[in-house]
Amino acid sequence: MGLTGLDIFKLTPRKNCKECGFPTCMAFAMKVASGAVEIEKCPYISDEAKAKLSEATAPPMKTIKIGAGDNEKALGGETVLFRHEKTFVNRPLFAVQFDDQMADDELARKADNIKKVDYERIGEQMHAELVAVKYTDNKDRYLEIVKQLKDLNKTFVLVCDDAAVAADAVALVKETKPVLVGANADNLEDMVKLAKDNGIVLGLSAAGIEDLYALTEKAQGLDYKELVLNTTGENIAKTFEKTIEVRRTALEGKDRTFGYPSIVFVNELAKGDAYMQTALAATFILKYGSIIVLEDIEYANALPLFALRQNIYTDPQKPMRVEPKVYEFANPDAESPVLLTVDFALTYFVVSGEIERAKVPAYLAVPDAGGLSVLTSWAAGKLGASVIRDMIKNSGLEEKLTRKRLVLPGKVAVLKGDVEEELPGWEIIVGPEEAMQIPKFLRELD
Repeated sequence: MGLTGLDIFKLTPRKNCKECGFPTCMAFAMKVASGAVEIEKCPYISDEAKAKLSEATAPPMKTIKIGAGDNEKALGGETVLFRHEKTFVNRPLFAVQFDDQMADDELARKADNIKKVDYERIGEQMHAELVAVKYTDNKDRYLEIVKQLKDLNKTFVLVCDDAAVAADAVALVKETKPVLVGANADNLEDMVKLAKDNGIVLGLSAAGIEDLYALTEKAQGLDYKELVLNTTGENIAKTFEKTIEVRRTALEGKDRTFGYPSIVFVNELAKGDAYMQTALAATFILKYGSIIVLEDIEYANALPLFALRQNIYTDPQKPMRVEPKVYEFANPDAESPVLLTVDFALTYFVVSGEIERAKVPAYLAVPDAGGLSVLTSWAAGKLGASVIRDMIKNSGLEEKLTRKRLVLPGKVAVLKGDVEEELPGWEIIVGPEEAMQIPKFLRELD
């Protein structure tokens, strides 16, 4: 049971010093109780009180760190079951699986696919963050594959239930802070010791939900809580039920035994069906995979999955935005026109796609319009003549162009006169109202 605001207030120094950013200790305590601020914000709270409060106010799901350096990622830490309640915290990660039965040509093909599928979408790099390597019975080949895949610079998920083999594999990639998945009722003590000794996250596997619960309790009893739970079941239905039950037990039942991230092997559930794998991966982005293991990754399945993940794991109260700046298309020169749009991601991608389709050299100026659409930003005062003027003046376009033409979105044609006053020497043109009309407009623009 979490502490109330009054409980927390009794443990504060009650100095009302305001150094935490709140006017009184009571106000601070209420914010801590609601989860809006960390207890460490109080500079005078005792270590004993801090430990008690941190444990009592911690999210029911533990935040786990995997990977090292630039590859470090956080999993878990969620506090709600549904996105409309509160923003989800740590997005799921994708892994591509290899195994010790794999021939060199297949290994090379998968590795090449991982390298190829690496692109930017709305300021975020889209790629498979992890490689999973599964041990079956060929130790030498298993360790050889782990060595070969180190060049990909990815975090490893070592899927192995043989503690001796796992120890050799961990030794090869210890510095990358891998995840070791394979602890079960038969090898738990050896695997916990291996994970403890190397400071890595341990994945627990058990057939049923009750068995997984008991196994997690035993791992915690061995004083290890850096865990992920393998919720993959014997079939799709069992996996779906198991994954949701783990999350619901932790968040609604406030039972920290199940308060850990999950790993789902959708590649095993799909049984070689690429379409089914994509559908299942999408399902467990929503409900509630923390690591989602794929058989392979290509643009055909990556594009929808990465887009879905990015859409779900963003703040629904904050619009998705692109960077405000000038974008170039088809190598524009000093005579090329400048089109204007806003930084709302959907608008930008639609407009930029049509400019690319036109194959006409052009600039696209994107001011800071608050991440809103064209009409909304104009109505909200975020897109006006002064904003457009400042964008153009600060962009360096005036010095670069010999012919100064600025094309306004047709939906804000009303701005034409004001922009002409703010930008003397520029030809202000009203463009089309719909993005699909841009290619024809640019080809006919004199």
